[in-house]
Amino acid sequence: MKFQKLCVLGLGYIGLPTASTFATHGVEVVGVDVNEKIIETLKSGGLHIHEPGLGELVAKAVQTGMLRVATRPEPADAFIIAVPTPFYDSDKRADMRAVKSATEAITPHLQKGNLVVLESTSPPRTTTDLIVPILEKSGLKAGIDFHLAYSPERVLPGQILRELIENARVVGGITPESAQAGYELYAIFVKGDIIKTNATTAEMVKLMENTYRDVNIAIANEFSQLADSFGIDVWEAISLANLHPRVEILRPGPGVGGHCISVDPWFLVEAAPEKTPLVRTAREVNDAQPQFVVKLVERALGSLEGKKIAALGLSYKPNVDDLRESPAVEVVHLLQGAGASVKTFEPFAPNATLSGLETVSTLKEALAETDAILLLVAHSQFKELDAENIAKMMSGRVAVDAINGWNVKQWQEAGFELTRLGVGK
Repeated sequence: MKFQKLCVLGLGYIGLPTASTFATHGVEVVGVDVNEKIIETLKSGGLHIHEPGLGELVAKAVQTGMLRVATRPEPADAFIIAVPTPFYDSDKRADMRAVKSATEAITPHLQKGNLVVLESTSPPRTTTDLIVPILEKSGLKAGIDFHLAYSPERVLPGQILRELIENARVVGGITPESAQAGYELYAIFVKGDIIKTNATTAEMVKLMENTYRDVNIAIANEFSQLADSFGIDVWEAISLANLHPRVEILRPGPGVGGHCISVDPWFLVEAAPEKTPLVRTAREVNDAQPQFVVKLVERALGSLEGKKIAALGLSYKPNVDDLRESPAVEVVHLLQGAGASVKTFEPFAPNATLSGLETVSTLKEALAETDAILLLVAHSQFKELDAENIAKMMSGRVAVDAINGWNVKQWQEAGFELTRLGVGK
């Protein structure tokens, strides 16, 4: 198939890089988002997300005229759906409203020979059971009149532009011909292997990848709590256990966040609750880890009521601005609920406004007159902080390290009482 025009629905962390990459590889792209503020920002030359190199890529795509942005889709040779799929907090079911709306928006423009690709992470059988009936309201038959495929994104924030091109890509079609059409679309820029399969297998692959990670993080987090109880250093224990050639224990921390690992396992639980006790338990372990961190802070301070705390980092992982489902945010909320006054500093999103949180734009402002400093995210600049300089900015000398980012000796020599996650007394 030849793809001269592409319509990408959803201009977030995946949609915008994908649209821009296609545009810089010779495809006319219309990027669509229902958020008018995002469209206005992009039209004025700005960006609403932080990703290394993305600003330059978008600018190049726009300047060549190959990328336009709009609030509604247009007729095209292919459509990519890359909208969010969060879950309902009440029962952890997938919220597919954005996927459904995007699919409905495509339907009036669907023509014979078109290709539609769903990239949004979705529960198994979404492509066949949700997308097909909506698109067939056009009067066209999926797999006969038009092609339909599922192809999950498998990229790491901070390295999206490189991994979009270099990583292997799984394309699952509702028919072999649909899978081949998807293969030909992504072959425009993907240098990694492109593997063809069926749509439900491709959906399952993405969920399996993130569930595997979630389960392994859960056991690391449980190890951190066990080490605390046994009076040992979990970080030493993990490094020794990992000397075994067939063991690779991950790093514990304040929990699991982001739009993938903390969300996707619930899609499997929703689809087959009676078959996923391990998956559910791992999710519950990781969701409870912020409470364990709060107990560490309380132990370090003696009491949380009225204490002033500087919390460093709000993103869900190091060196990115993505705050979605962040356990660091949950830790701060819990500290406030226990009576502490918390100032938060997130250098990658200094202007972020989160309900109920006091965010400041400088480290100095966060530390002023505080009793304790709490490290929640392993940003490079936080790990490199000089303990003596920090001591000069604070009132108290209590430090809590939830990610094992600070040198114990240096902080102790600066007069701090340092409490670390997974290190029992």
